Amino acid sequence: MRHYKQLTYEQRCQIEAFKKSGFTQAEIAVALGVSQSTISRELARNSGQRGYRHKQAQRFAL
Repeated sequence: MRHYKQLTYEQRCQIEAFKKSGFTQAEIAVALGVSQSTISRELARNSGQRGYRHKQAQRFAL
């Protein structure tokens, strides 16, 4: 049985910083200790023309 946890605000801030620094999804996943699919889904849901935005992602999550 799997236990799912939502990403925290701090993790979302880190995702944005890693993306701006050119990290891959796999590298971000390792750094945050989550699966690559978690990062992939997070970026797909919360990226637009201006890239990934952690504040917007957090608002949607709440």
